[in-house]
Amino acid sequence: MSVHTRIAIPSKGRLRESVLELLAHAGYSRRSFDRMNASAVVENFEFIEMRPRDAAAWLAQGRLDAAFISTDTALENGIEEWPSVDLGFSRSDLVIAVREDSPFETLADLGGHTVATHLPGWTTRWLANENVDATVVNMGGSLEGVCAVGLADAIVDLRETGGSLQRNRLRVLAEGANCQATFSWANDDSPVIGALLLRINAAIQARQTQYVMLHVPKDKLDDLGKVFPGLAAPTILPLAGRDDLVAAHIVVKKAELWSKLGELQNIGATGIVALNTDAIV
Repeated sequence: MSVHTRIAIPSKGRLRESVLELLAHAGYSRRSFDRMNASAVVENFEFIEMRPRDAAAWLAQGRLDAAFISTDTALENGIEEWPSVDLGFSRSDLVIAVREDSPFETLADLGGHTVATHLPGWTTRWLANENVDATVVNMGGSLEGVCAVGLADAIVDLRETGGSLQRNRLRVLAEGANCQATFSWANDDSPVIGALLLRINAAIQARQTQYVMLHVPKDKLDDLGKVFPGLAAPTILPLAGRDDLVAAHIVVKKAELWSKLGELQNIGATGIVALNTDAIV
């Protein structure tokens, strides 16, 4: 039995790439994962390659300590209430869709009909909660086609852009849940998982912010706080040979910086330099 904390990471696809980028940002060498053969030991962890739906199932069975999965796989395995942190990527919606020309207008209209899905457990629970008695068929392949040709009356699937639904002439009947990549774990008291979480959360926060350095007139420092209302006290440094200007160092959200450039110029800010942050703790 391995003495390492066992964590599942996606075995392929865009989710894997995004997870590895996050881990690299959190200080774990990408080389360790590029060379792995099913699993790799990195520091105190044994990272195991696995499909997210399988990882969620093994996590639910207590055979893994943690896993990089997604909201839909957590819902399917009944672990959506377990400790977890949203990672902010691979966003999608769980929807139930029908053919454009179908007579169905509400979930209730699906009573007595057939729904195909990759998530039979959650779909069955969702429909039961809505008092809809439908036949749920578990599928492993593409769902849109079986609905488009009439094998299924509806499908429950993830929608990212909606393009696939449009190409197959399907429309959304109802939305069930908002989904994204998550990091979920079994034991909230584990100090090892806690150490990893500290690094993951620091990396997530850093990816959303920028470290900004700028010169601003001394008498406009109060105005700097008005430009960024949620700003904690900036770091203020004197400038050699200047009594009218100071250097201000602040951390702001990336989205805010670009929309506030005009306001910064209006208060006399100059020499604005924005740098990516590595960690926010």
